[in-house]
Amino acid sequence: MVQKFQSPVRVYKYPFELVMKAYECRFPKCPQMPIVLDCEIIKDEVLENGAKRNTSRRCKLAVDAPYIFKKLIGVDFVYFLQHNYLDLANRTLNIEAVNESFSSRIEIFERCRYYAHPDNPEWTCFDQTATLDIKNFFGFEHSMEKMGMKQYTQTTLKGKEIIEFFINKLESEGVTEVERWMPPADAPSTPTTREPSEEPAQQKNIKDDERRRSSHDVLLDGDFIAKNLGTLTPMQASKLLELRKMLNGDEDLEEMPSYQTILRFLTARDWHVSQAFTMLKDSLKWRKEHNIDSLVKEYKAPAVVVNHFPGGWHHHDKDGRPIYILRLGHMDVKGLLKSIGTEGLLKLTLHICEEGMERIKESAEKLGQPILSWCMLVDLEGLSMRHLWRPGVKALLNIIETVERNYPETMGRVLVVRAPRVFPIAWTIVSAFIHENTRSKFLFYGGPDCLHMKDGLEQYIDSEIIPDFLGGPCKTLIHEGGLVPKTLYKMNSLEEEDDGEEQENKKVLEAAGGALMHEHRSLYKTVELRTGYIHEVIIPNQDPKSVLTWDFDVMRSDLHFTLYRATKELPSKIDTAVSIFDMSDFVEGEHYFKEEPTLICRHRESVQGSHVMHHTHTYIMQWFSPSSGPEGPAQLNFFYEVLSSANYKGSMTSLQSGFSSSSAASSCQSR
Repeated sequence: MVQKFQSPVRVYKYPFELVMKAYECRFPKCPQMPIVLDCEIIKDEVLENGAKRNTSRRCKLAVDAPYIFKKLIGVDFVYFLQHNYLDLANRTLNIEAVNESFSSRIEIFERCRYYAHPDNPEWTCFDQTATLDIKNFFGFEHSMEKMGMKQYTQTTLKGKEIIEFFINKLESEGVTEVERWMPPADAPSTPTTREPSEEPAQQKNIKDDERRRSSHDVLLDGDFIAKNLGTLTPMQASKLLELRKMLNGDEDLEEMPSYQTILRFLTARDWHVSQAFTMLKDSLKWRKEHNIDSLVKEYKAPAVVVNHFPGGWHHHDKDGRPIYILRLGHMDVKGLLKSIGTEGLLKLTLHICEEGMERIKESAEKLGQPILSWCMLVDLEGLSMRHLWRPGVKALLNIIETVERNYPETMGRVLVVRAPRVFPIAWTIVSAFIHENTRSKFLFYGGPDCLHMKDGLEQYIDSEIIPDFLGGPCKTLIHEGGLVPKTLYKMNSLEEEDDGEEQENKKVLEAAGGALMHEHRSLYKTVELRTGYIHEVIIPNQDPKSVLTWDFDVMRSDLHFTLYRATKELPSKIDTAVSIFDMSDFVEGEHYFKEEPTLICRHRESVQGSHVMHHTHTYIMQWFSPSSGPEGPAQLNFFYEVLSSANYKGSMTSLQSGFSSSSAASSCQSR
């Protein structure tokens, strides 16, 4: 097993010569590195009039391992060989270190480099790489790997601290400057730079281009990380540099992504460099194929989006993240899809994501701190099962998949407010397609008041910018949403097809009298109920703890809704005016039971509910029309679905019947 380690570039704001003098103070040992017991010089030579110095040391290191481990391998310390190549003319020090002990079982190779900062000759840069190849180590290979990672992390963290300690010590001794090396006046002229390349011009241009792109590496020092990337462990910084160099060596790459982008893809792939490389390469290819880089400038929102899409940007949260508000419960999913299509909705989403990336960058520059993601506030007032219209769900899942693939780790926090009782059903279906990292960032507020509860919105958003529709003082420019007029539909209208089908059904079933049912391709069914008529839906259940969900609208007149469970086999029903329970020898409490109390549903009310079906019996949803109004028979528009117990992973406590009036706030649901 081979482990590779790489540290970010570290910058010392001191000249190279002073850093070298501080570096020499580390030997033969220093209190800051107690693991180094001693260092013996075994070779030391000065070349080219003092311009170069090659030094080899044999270093004795304590084994930083549990006592039992040291007892088993039979040693308390190990030896390393360190070779230093100092070039004062070019202001570089290259260090190579290999293990002498157990070299047949384990190979450790470390390369470090000190060099003058390419843009500021008064500063010094340092980088470090290492490989750990464990071939066979008494069955403790995994333990050795963990200790190697631990040791590398500790060494990386202490390295800068030690150099700065000795620089401060030198300063206390009056040494604040060390003269640069200059060749003696009588010394022959010798080249002090690299020999000219003999490679072909075309190849040289490619390498020069790679060098230009890799010049950004020098910025990845501790200050850059703290200011632009946040807190990274040495191992994470090593992985970041490793992926950056893999991209740097890719000849097909036209433009190097920022460190922030590379970091997002690494995090999304749990710091697996090869997986992150593949994911990022695929995303860059997708961006080029779809001309994503020009989307912000070229995209023009269609009129239906401008007038009916309830979403927009709104200030920043307390962590500096840009906030995007989406009033999903007010969104006419079907109307938007039938007006701009799936591709149009996807393009709108990508435009929002690109805007979000720009706003993240602007916020980071303005605040001078790492901002890597944005915040989303989702208002679910008015959400119903109609929002789970299958073509709409299919479009949503396609959008989620595309965004997760190409904008990973850009969602820092999702605040879901005014979640209705039907929300767990929607969340169960959708959450399975959202990456676990993203799901963990969702915070839910189920009641109407999301401000004054414990851990309410004010914990994340300043009170003065909380939107007015949530009880805050801040007005937004976000559209209320609402139904999209059918005159704006551009795709084949399901409604028109349904109308034709309804007319045909009406001719065939008119003789049945009171209860006339029309099949809708949108999965909703419409039933007309005259006074005294009943409509029943029979649902056999063979899956204990499966979840029955329903959503219906009541129009023209009131209806009574009840959910029953029958333990006795049900007879066939012919008369639509009579209940199944009235047709034969059925006794309530013995052959059938009322599972949900009767709910009186008023004209223009929308009702959503759920019920956990614990028994393998037959369930019956029943609607009864006590009287018809002047507008004619009562009209019922309903949908139901059974969610498998194997797939349902929500909280059962929130699955209760509930209803909401079709008021101005909730009547703008997708139909």
